[in-house]
Amino acid sequence: MRLDKFLKISRLIKRRTLAKEVADQGRITINGNQAKASTNVVVGDELTIRFGQKFVTIKVTDLRENVRKDEAETLYSVMKEERIESDNEDE
Repeated sequence: MRLDKFLKISRLIKRRTLAKEVADQGRITINGNQAKASTNVVVGDELTIRFGQKFVTIKVTDLRENVRKDEAETLYSVMKEERIESDNEDE
């Protein structure tokens, strides 16, 4: 499954176009490698996504074409969340 589609279905990112933009900006890695929106995601992959001032690392646990909102979190497990420490708080 394409990365942008997985991010939308799992509801990590609300819209597929936004998921594509985030990937194009270089803010997503899969297993440590820079990912494009079209990169294929498989079960077991480790995704690191930069959301503003934090990094979220998840592990893909399931891939499905359609999933209800309350089941979306079953597609991944959060491994860690890290805040990005800024040296310059004034900027």
